[in-house]
Amino acid sequence: MSNMQTAILFPGQGAQATGMGRRLAEASSDIMELWKKAEAVSGLPLREIYWESDDASLMAETRTLQPALTVVNFALFLSCADRFTPVAAAGHSLGEFAALAAAKVLPFDKVLELVTLRGQLMADADPDHEGSMMAVLRLPLDLLEEAAKQAAEATGKVVRVANRNTPAQYVISGHKQALEMVYEGLKENSVRGKFFPLAVSGAFHTPMMSEANAEFVKLLDRQDWQAAIFPIYSNVSGEPLVEANLIRNAMRKQMTSAVQWVDTVGNMWKNGVRRWIEFGPQGVTSRMVRPILSAIDVDDNDYSTLHIANFDSVKAFEG
Repeated sequence: MSNMQTAILFPGQGAQATGMGRRLAEASSDIMELWKKAEAVSGLPLREIYWESDDASLMAETRTLQPALTVVNFALFLSCADRFTPVAAAGHSLGEFAALAAAKVLPFDKVLELVTLRGQLMADADPDHEGSMMAVLRLPLDLLEEAAKQAAEATGKVVRVANRNTPAQYVISGHKQALEMVYEGLKENSVRGKFFPLAVSGAFHTPMMSEANAEFVKLLDRQDWQAAIFPIYSNVSGEPLVEANLIRNAMRKQMTSAVQWVDTVGNMWKNGVRRWIEFGPQGVTSRMVRPILSAIDVDDNDYSTLHIANFDSVKAFEG
């Protein structure tokens, strides 16, 4: 399996964990410097929040989580990077920024500046708390999209399928009124899906982020973008991108566009990837690989997944 073409994956918000990255940083002065740099850029006590606190709501706060999780994701990859050669990368929402650094599209210090601003803008984008997100399990996509369309038309509000995570796991995002109509409408029709509200500060990956995105793009456009050393599969399209301008243009749309994770993993398979390694605390993205590939009749024995979560798994990794 170790000789198979390998793609690297990075998770986004929701993958945080108490103490994440601590042992790795305490064992490496270079990794500890990444945390110090992130604290200097963000102006936030990230190590205190994620290493000393057990306050789940504080750790889930968008403005602190985005720089902290980006450090953890990239540090885990960096600690293993000399032991294997990836052929592709992808990151789920926020995780795509760690992929930019791993593929040398942008230096990590610039990525830190981007995710710090991104976290601030997304946290402040909905001061009246009009938007939210909801995970939906075991419901056909066409049925969910039709329910969202009807709710949007009936309310005049925004609601859309914002994350296509697996063929049985989606996230809808938009105005709370429209989200509630989607839920109630499907419930009245005896649809047997499961619905879980998400603890987020707004309707991410929808046009409700347009004003925040317009401000964010100003900083994006000031960066010196480089061609990727291996393809990055874009959240926006699920397609592999190498050219600097194409990656930049995709990232300009990322905050307001749906996350096409099903297409991302499916296209990686079609292009020869046979092993996926996730670098992040919780194993969120690597767990999505199996249901995506199963839906296109790929045998479990034809690929592998691996999760590098912490100091111990870094030490055990053999490439």
